[in-house]
Amino acid sequence: MDIKRIEKTILANVAASPARLTPQHLEKTIFTTYGLDKIRAKAVLKNLVARGELEYSYEFGSTYLRPAFNKAVRISDHVVVKPPGYGFRPAPNDVVIQIQPGAAFGGGRHPTTRLSVRAIDYVLTTVRPNRLSQNCSVLDIGTGSGILAITAVCLGVKTGLGIDIDPCAISEAAENRDLNHLQDRLVISDRKIETIDTPYSLVTANLRFPSLKHLYPQMVRLTDSNGWLVISGFRAHEMQDLMAHYAGEHFKPVWNADELDWSVIVLKKTKGLSEPLFVK
Repeated sequence: MDIKRIEKTILANVAASPARLTPQHLEKTIFTTYGLDKIRAKAVLKNLVARGELEYSYEFGSTYLRPAFNKAVRISDHVVVKPPGYGFRPAPNDVVIQIQPGAAFGGGRHPTTRLSVRAIDYVLTTVRPNRLSQNCSVLDIGTGSGILAITAVCLGVKTGLGIDIDPCAISEAAENRDLNHLQDRLVISDRKIETIDTPYSLVTANLRFPSLKHLYPQMVRLTDSNGWLVISGFRAHEMQDLMAHYAGEHFKPVWNADELDWSVIVLKKTKGLSEPLFVK
């Protein structure tokens, strides 16, 4: 029996499942698919937990297994996220980001965080627009843990601003910025979006669908001419409605991806806007 193959399948199933999976469910899956008895099925799961591949969570009176993030985890082609104090040997083009586990959203567990990081990676390493190669800037709206702004700066954006209304997020994002030695390049602030009067080369926002629709005028205002916009936090079935707001006069869709019914889209600011970007 190829235990390694069974472990790989179980890890893939847990990562891809939109529902929380109990140990009992996974034991039954191992028995049904591979014919392992209960003792050996439990041993497979126990080993995955012991190696830090899976971890237990306790919610609403039940125990579940989920992918573990208390180690280095590759989020995109070039970005690896890890807690401080954990070792990792990066490949030549890897960017390793340290994120302290905390209460703020954006530790890498949620699909929208992973999707957003992949989208930023796509813009900055695959598209690599010339105007993002020097004097470029990133604005992260609702920064949470700061992971998106940190990713953009670590991938080459010169300076950044992460804003949030939650004091806990501000504190944790600032701590994560400092862990990655970006004090001179990234500002974390509770500044209100309405007070920002400078356009940015790259704007990111991992927010829920109603917030993204509400913020559309601000996205137009704050994305520089020929700049890029990365938005996530919405469900796949909400894409068409969202694009009815975003795609057209001001933005052109360039790239999108889905994971577990969550979506991300990359948009490019179109040229030749007739109205002024800022009203002071």
